[in-house]
Amino acid sequence: MTEQQIRFNDGAAYEEMMGKWSRLAGDVFLDWLAAPVGLRWADIGCGNGASTQLIFDRCAPAALSGIDPSPGQLDYARKRPVASLAEFTLGDAMELPFPDRSFDAAVMALVIFFVPAPAKGVAEMARVTRPGGLVAAYAWDMPGGGFPLDPVLIELKALGMTPPRPPSADVSRIESMAQLWTLAGLRDVETREISVRRYFADFDAFWLASTLGATIAPAIAALPSQAVAQLRDKVRTRITIGDDGRASYVARANAVKGRVPMPS
Repeated sequence: MTEQQIRFNDGAAYEEMMGKWSRLAGDVFLDWLAAPVGLRWADIGCGNGASTQLIFDRCAPAALSGIDPSPGQLDYARKRPVASLAEFTLGDAMELPFPDRSFDAAVMALVIFFVPAPAKGVAEMARVTRPGGLVAAYAWDMPGGGFPLDPVLIELKALGMTPPRPPSADVSRIESMAQLWTLAGLRDVETREISVRRYFADFDAFWLASTLGATIAPAIAALPSQAVAQLRDKVRTRITIGDDGRASYVARANAVKGRVPMPS
């Protein structure tokens, strides 16, 4: 992913902005995969290790490797408990630094739309997975309005500001992901939608978590204070505020899984 337009370098900020969302969707994703214990896993685009930690907590892996292009994210990942087992490697999803058939399962959590050539990324996952092994991913439904940060992004766009979107956003359509997996030669391809609701202490907590990113924060910083106040009011109408003051929002992801074919 050396040419990606969006790079996340602050692991702590990413954890609050997206890592917690990732684990909510990841729980549903791993339930759906229903993978046996004791597998060798590759977490491609592991970021700050949120998904890697979840695999460690949930799947009792025999071995676990995370790869990401951001040194800052990997530094954060190496401070997690999962680092007692996992190896974290700086690298590119389109040119994985692993031999053929190195893993029993290869997954991408919220990554496929950041890969400039998604088909190449899927082919690489299939290459490093043994015959019969599992290749799977989930991604926020960007075109379908499933992205957790959409309440802010939509209102920024209304102000004439368009923070960068992932370079391959359309690939997160469920039919596009199914096609990618099929064209990669994977077998028994299945898809599903994942909907998750995240709760926040109040609107301020939602706002803070949703505006930490490297693309949104500069856009908001460029606005005059009155415009920021108006933006906050508009964003507030797009989320749910409970009687107790807690804020919540529902995001949607699409997931796909398939198997590397056995030799004939």
